[in-house]
Amino acid sequence: MTRVSIRDDLRALEGYHSPQVDVAVRLNTNEAPDEPPVEFREAVAAEVARVTWNRYPDRSATALREAIASLHGVDPSMIFAANGSNEVLQTILLTFAGPGRTVATFEPTYQLHAHIARLSGATVVEGERGDGFVLDLDEVRRVVDSANPSVTFLCSPNNPTGVVDAESDVRAVIDMAPGLVVVDEAYGQFSSWTAQSLVSDDAAVAVVRTFSKTWSMAAGRLGYVIAPAWMVAELDKVVLPYHLDAVKQAAGVLAIGYLDEMNARVERIVAERDRLVAALADLPVDVFPSGANFVLFRPRATSGRTVWQGLLDRGVLVRDCSGWPRLADCLRVTIGTPDENRIFHESLQEVLS
Repeated sequence: MTRVSIRDDLRALEGYHSPQVDVAVRLNTNEAPDEPPVEFREAVAAEVARVTWNRYPDRSATALREAIASLHGVDPSMIFAANGSNEVLQTILLTFAGPGRTVATFEPTYQLHAHIARLSGATVVEGERGDGFVLDLDEVRRVVDSANPSVTFLCSPNNPTGVVDAESDVRAVIDMAPGLVVVDEAYGQFSSWTAQSLVSDDAAVAVVRTFSKTWSMAAGRLGYVIAPAWMVAELDKVVLPYHLDAVKQAAGVLAIGYLDEMNARVERIVAERDRLVAALADLPVDVFPSGANFVLFRPRATSGRTVWQGLLDRGVLVRDCSGWPRLADCLRVTIGTPDENRIFHESLQEVLS
């Protein structure tokens, strides 16, 4: 049988994976701990009953873009939506990166930025974050001056470290970078500020958001970008036609009607995060400050992999980040329900003892 070979530049790549294990407490994928309101689910069910299944959905997702634009106080022409923020990132990179172009990231950060860039055929140049995982502007200048990237990625709050990049640093990166600057704000609602105000027609800046985290819609796979209208027009040329189904579009519009519930959920998660961080202070682990819905920590006397396995043996799944750049022995725990956080903390105590 003839076997077709893949592209030469993809041979060494591995896929992006997050273990899906059947456990009692799953705290490894930064999902919201609560489901959306019952009223929202009932409203979506009603919309599904009205779908004209033999017709294609609105190719432009007009109502959804208008709802998102209203939420952020911008023109609908500045909104592009897709199947999760990852498809948004993919469309951006297919449009503005690709073969012969360079993409800059600053590690450690969200692994899919570099992964999707490589899938697009671009060359990835990885700079390093400084002490405390904050942006090192001297390092940023070195990377952009030497690599001349077409796309420069920032992630704030940064995944997996939780660091919120200072507004002054983000502005400085925008001034330095020769191409497009993408600020990934998948956890933006947990942050003290947003880069949305930096988006304008005369600036190559894009801010990416998702419905997966604070809107409790990870199962729906819906994300979007706020970007200059000229950039959105280019993305519309590249994305596949009818890429957003009718159910997803309706669910996104309906979700925005529950803004107060979303904000209350954010407040609860932040309170739980702060409570868990305080509890971890009594254990032999180093905890990194977080402005997101997760916490990165490093056991001091036990390997991260050993602790990860010990937690798994007790029915608690967290993310093992020990193989990521500069994160030896680090683990990341998503903030769950109060009961899930209690079980995690008690299990971690047992493993470390």
